Amino acid sequence: MKLKKYLALTRAGIMETLQFRLSFVVMVIGNLLYLIVVYFLWDAIYESAGTDVVNGMTFSDTLIYLVLATALFNFMEMYTVWQMGRAIQSGAIVLDLLKPMEPRSYLFWTYSGNFVVNFFSTFLPTFIVVCIVTHGAVPLGINLVYFIISVIMSIMINYSIDYFVGTICLYTESIWGINIMKQVIVLLLSGATIPIAFFPEPFKTIAMYLPFQSIYNAPLTLLLNGSPDIRDVAEILGTQLLWCIVTYIISKLFWKVSLRQITVNGG
Repeated sequence: MKLKKYLALTRAGIMETLQFRLSFVVMVIGNLLYLIVVYFLWDAIYESAGTDVVNGMTFSDTLIYLVLATALFNFMEMYTVWQMGRAIQSGAIVLDLLKPMEPRSYLFWTYSGNFVVNFFSTFLPTFIVVCIVTHGAVPLGINLVYFIISVIMSIMINYSIDYFVGTICLYTESIWGINIMKQVIVLLLSGATIPIAFFPEPFKTIAMYLPFQSIYNAPLTLLLNGSPDIRDVAEILGTQLLWCIVTYIISKLFWKVSLRQITVNGG
């Protein structure tokens, strides 16, 4: 019965997402402009380096990584922080607490429809185009199975971090600046903006011990390795599973403690 409720929210989320077609067009155009900038920026970096390989990655490897990272970001972005911020500021959070479903689960499954739409409208087409344009540079094998498992855990980690940050609004009653800072930190330390392979030591080592690299770097590492060593796979997926549990517990406990701070203005 619970699954039926969740799927109903997913279906509603799909229908809601499909209503805003213009926003999808704007997002696609924005991403294309971003990728054009990325292409010329990294082309200049490799030309100035005077070598075909930088930090173990060719220009083609770097471009494929960043294009897929952008597609993965668009696929997994949920705007959880903004939604929580608006609910807290407007007082609608009180109504959310009265719902028979826990706010955390309700918000996640409401946005799950976005995952379905964004997967078929952004990530899958991008992945297919990259495979065709690069003439099979992205390996297709058991790595796809590892990638899917990794992405599922990436979504869970990303959502827990967003939920934690959104909860801060209970204290600040404003979330804009905090969310911008969160996005910069996550995109940088996850490898979505700059591949972690380019990080200097010991910054690279520190980044690998943080949960952010499990959001984008981990699934992309598994995807782009056609014959991964089973020990490396176990280490990557095991680290992600650990961060899934840790971020879930921390965000859930922080939410429970922070509920005492709820105030409704104008009521």
